[in-house]
Amino acid sequence: MKRILALWSAPRSRSTAFLKMMAQRDDYFVLHEPFSHVADFGSTTVGDRAVRSEAELIAALRELAGTTPVFFKDTTDFRYPGVLADKAFLAEVTHTFLIRHPAAAIASHFALNRSLGRDEIGFAWLADIYDAVAQRTGTAPAVVDSDDLIAHPEATVEEYCRQVGIPFLPEALQWQPGMREDWRKTRDWHEATSQTSRFAATRPTYQDTVGNNPVLAGYLDYHLPYYRKLRAHRMVVNGA
Repeated sequence: MKRILALWSAPRSRSTAFLKMMAQRDDYFVLHEPFSHVADFGSTTVGDRAVRSEAELIAALRELAGTTPVFFKDTTDFRYPGVLADKAFLAEVTHTFLIRHPAAAIASHFALNRSLGRDEIGFAWLADIYDAVAQRTGTAPAVVDSDDLIAHPEATVEEYCRQVGIPFLPEALQWQPGMREDWRKTRDWHEATSQTSRFAATRPTYQDTVGNNPVLAGYLDYHLPYYRKLRAHRMVVNGA
């Protein structure tokens, strides 16, 4: 088992719920969006260490992983050139990916960010990381479809654990509702997840969707090929 396990996703793809599940395991030090916090706020904290660049963050992750296994999840509303350029980091970390149909992700994202730009939807940048990892390692990284995660949580998480080489802990599929301290800078984005206790379907309605907003429809046209490319590598889950 590699000492660092990463989950990358486009925003609004249910990655925060996945982090809640990983935090129940107690066998990983869990970090919430360290790369996007550096990009967005200029710094983040890894353990007791403040970092202010991608290079510092990668070094801090390596240092922390020397004492405890580390799991981090991050979102690709930013591009991470430091990650793409660090060939050793691409190879030494178990990089995994979470996807959701961009029509749903875009509507959810726009509801929180009315100035949403095309690129920060994130599927193209997500595919960039996937390609870089696959090229560097010579293997296809694990890709989880979050619709499978909602429809078949136990089978999906069990297969994920098998693919990354960690024990499956069914008790981690339940958690206490609540807001984590490291969500507070971006708490509006995690309010819905903070009220959950398991992977479950929600059916929010949005004023603007790819069906009625031509700008969002254009965003969908741009990102859909990247989503389809990643979904072609989706984990096969029993019952899905």
